[in-house]
Amino acid sequence: MLCGMGRSGDLPRGLVERFRARDDAWPDDAGCPILHVDMDAFYASVEIRERPELAERPVVVGGVGPRGVVSSANYIARGFGVRSAMPTAHARRLCPHAVFLPPTFELYQEVSAGVLAIFRDITPLVEPLSLDEAFLDVAGALRRLRATPAEIGAQIRRQVRAEHGISCSVGVGPTKFVAKLASGLGKPDGMLVVPRDEVDAFLRPLPVSALWGVGKATAERLAAIGLERVADVAETPLPRLRRAIGTAQAEHLHALARGHDGRAVVPETAEKSIGAEETFEVDHYDRILLARELLRLSEKTAASLRSRGLSGRTVSIKVRYSDFTTISRSRTLPTPTDVTQEIYRTAVRLLTDHAPPGAVRLIGVRMEQLGPAGQDQLTLDAPENGWREADQAADRARSKYGRAAIRPASLLGEHPDRAGATEPRPKR
Repeated sequence: MLCGMGRSGDLPRGLVERFRARDDAWPDDAGCPILHVDMDAFYASVEIRERPELAERPVVVGGVGPRGVVSSANYIARGFGVRSAMPTAHARRLCPHAVFLPPTFELYQEVSAGVLAIFRDITPLVEPLSLDEAFLDVAGALRRLRATPAEIGAQIRRQVRAEHGISCSVGVGPTKFVAKLASGLGKPDGMLVVPRDEVDAFLRPLPVSALWGVGKATAERLAAIGLERVADVAETPLPRLRRAIGTAQAEHLHALARGHDGRAVVPETAEKSIGAEETFEVDHYDRILLARELLRLSEKTAASLRSRGLSGRTVSIKVRYSDFTTISRSRTLPTPTDVTQEIYRTAVRLLTDHAPPGAVRLIGVRMEQLGPAGQDQLTLDAPENGWREADQAADRARSKYGRAAIRPASLLGEHPDRAGATEPRPKR
């Protein structure tokens, strides 16, 4: 699925093949400095890399319980209709013989960091969109690398496969919109090159759902006035388009339909917050259990801060109840921290003081007001110093022996229930 556009019947015959790169041969890439690189079925591909025996089987990654949602599915599973964001229960009905795996986010983050390092060796102009996709502007790298944009795209595909054992698809074009559209149409494991002079030929035959910002409702409104292809939008007078979908959206879609997209590739900005959350498969009233879960999430959040060389001043919690009412509460500390116990104590106090009783569906911890670690940290003789040293020792052990090597003693018991009957309401 790409921008709400189907990948089969909606596509004009031969369009994709016209722009596909093959065996170091591709359309003219002069004037096409923008690359969009997208990992193929990223989470599932990383899991299959770790378990090669699954390579020929349908694999689905996501929540494995009754409330689970599909995060990723390999292309074999997609052949049975399994899609991202689909309830896992529905995916099981579509493909009961698939292998269903819980996500391993730490592993995906590690692979993503390695892939981004490949991109940044080529150009500093890298704009990540998520763990598995990014834009690159290679205009400044062409002379230094003595390569064309498509040659750089082919190099990236080879290097990602060689170093990380997964495949990616690449779109090469004159603008971000065209490059992203091309990478999606090139999937899986392909590269499309859209020459600057052929943007109209590439865009015009596509369905209107190919345009960024066109979802089901907008597509229906456009169809109601006879606009079904990108060419129809490009040729429609702006006043008529404004009456149908509003001024801002009309001007946005009209520009894209004509191949105009002036947005630059913006390098990654500093992270504003880091956190972790858990959705229970059984709603919980037990505050002791919730406190234990806050400790696990605080440990995960603190480890993420330390791995990035960051600390934060504001601790916030999120609590979602069984009726989907959600509250967020925060507290700003006197000095920044990356210490598990300090984050945990603050999170528990927020839960105790500000979260009313009730059946909890989701709980989360987040650190905000981030900055480089080491600035305004606690002094060496402060009580927190021992906890910081313990955290750092635990980080070293996990790096060497795996994440489960060291855990707080209170987390060694049973994990919060993720299957079975709803926890009974406490007696009043």
